[in-house]
Amino acid sequence: MKKLFYVMAGFATILLVLYTYLGGFAAPDVSVTTSETMYVAGVPFEGSVKDEKLQNAFKTSAEVLKSGGLSGTLSNIYYNDPEKAGDSIRAFIGVIIPDSAAQLPEGYELRTIPGGRKVVRAEANANMALLPRKLYAAAFDYAKEEKLKLEEFYVEWFPAEDRGVLEVPVKQ
Repeated sequence: MKKLFYVMAGFATILLVLYTYLGGFAAPDVSVTTSETMYVAGVPFEGSVKDEKLQNAFKTSAEVLKSGGLSGTLSNIYYNDPEKAGDSIRAFIGVIIPDSAAQLPEGYELRTIPGGRKVVRAEANANMALLPRKLYAAAFDYAKEEKLKLEEFYVEWFPAEDRGVLEVPVKQ
C-alpha cells in the first residue's frame, strides 16, 4: 500500500512539474482596448472541430509561414462558439499579414478585420497545447466580472512561440 502511495505521489509530482514548465500556472494579462485593423490570409472552414480538414488548415498555414509563402503571424478567426453550437465551428484559419497587397498562396483568400472596436484582449505565455483554453477562460471571466457582453467573434494569433493573444469584441 505504501509503495502504491509513493508511486502515485511521484507521478503527481512529475505532472505538476510538467504543467508548470508548460506555463499552466501563468496568468494571462486581460484588458479592454481598441482593436487595430488586421488582414488575414487563409482558408475558411465550417464543420466539426474534430474534422481532419480543420487540422490540415492549421498545418497548411504553419507550412505557408515557415516556407516564406507569406510573411506574418499565425492567426484564426472564429465566428461562433463551438461549445454552444454542438461541436460545429465556423472559422477562418490563416496568417495575419502586414497589408492587403500581399500575393496570396493558391487557395487562400483575404479577410479584413476592421479596427476601432472595443475588445477584451487576453495575452499569455504558455505551451500551444494550453494557450487557447487559458486565453478564452481569462477573457470570459474578465467579461463576466466587468459585466461586459461579448460578441461571438474571436480573433486569436500567436506572435511568438508559446505566446498567444485573443481579442473578442464587446457588444455595443
